[in-house]
Amino acid sequence: MQPQRHVALSVYDLPGAADPEASGLEVVLRCGRLFAELGTRVLALTGQGGAAVLGGLPRGDLTVTVGVGPRVVAAVDGDLHGARELPGFAREEELAESARGGDLMVQVCASDPHVATLADGALRSWLQERSAVPRWSQHGFRPPAPSPPPGGDGARVPVRNLLGFLDGMVAPRTGRELDQEVWLPAPARVRGGTVAVVRRLRLDVRRFLAQDLAEQERTIGRRRADGAPLTGGGPDAPMDLGAKSARGRYLIPAMAHARRAHPNGTGSGLMLRRGYSYANGPEDRGLLFICFQRELRTFVATQQRLDDGDELASFATATASGTFLVLPGYTEARPLGAPLFS
Repeated sequence: MQPQRHVALSVYDLPGAADPEASGLEVVLRCGRLFAELGTRVLALTGQGGAAVLGGLPRGDLTVTVGVGPRVVAAVDGDLHGARELPGFAREEELAESARGGDLMVQVCASDPHVATLADGALRSWLQERSAVPRWSQHGFRPPAPSPPPGGDGARVPVRNLLGFLDGMVAPRTGRELDQEVWLPAPARVRGGTVAVVRRLRLDVRRFLAQDLAEQERTIGRRRADGAPLTGGGPDAPMDLGAKSARGRYLIPAMAHARRAHPNGTGSGLMLRRGYSYANGPEDRGLLFICFQRELRTFVATQQRLDDGDELASFATATASGTFLVLPGYTEARPLGAPLFS
């Protein structure tokens, strides 16, 4: 499905998780109660009871996605998916400690930006009343999606980022691929969840766009007009990473972003991307990168390969970063986080 156009993403610390004198069991009990109560609040917000909080606006396609940070997951079981922190990566010199990690992620999405902002604010107030401490937050947006091609299957159509290129071209596209690459099948505590990585990347948009179009396309490895790889075909055409020109040069340059991030080069799986642009000011614009995968290694291996060489990396600086175990769906009878914290 096409993602909603607006996101308000917030990351928090939970005092119970940070208490050095608390036992693992105490952390689990405290967090279990908080997440169950948060789930009840989310159900009210996204149901009929949300009208007052949303100023009478229709909730529309409002969704709330909740993630648990590694410190909390490790208190349950250090061997579970989601119990590992992200390692350090290159170009993180401006990444403050307060913008790294976190115990709770709340991702609010909606097509109406007012609905996303009001819902995020309501949940923030509720969490702070319960002593959750905000670490960092970011609002993001996606441009309107282009019309799908005639005769298409109605699948998601990629949209452009602030650099002018279509974002997130290589992704799982079928139910089978989602089952293989995104959703966790076991153990029971995390079944139906997934591992998220969130990164805020400030982009040097002005310097990138100052290049001529051909150089921009060589940096990315795709055509700007339609997202097709430089080896030809349409946007969904597979990349021929071995294709060379008559002079023996790779058609997709050795350090092009699309080549360096390709799963064939990283030896990892596919990640489901949900990227949003952001604009905090003329000198702080970029990408709120959100991806979901079954294994944290999928992202880590990809990013480490990019750190080893990627033309696009010189235009991007990380200013926030974290990973979270996204909890599966829930009901009133089966509270949010119940399998994990039981």
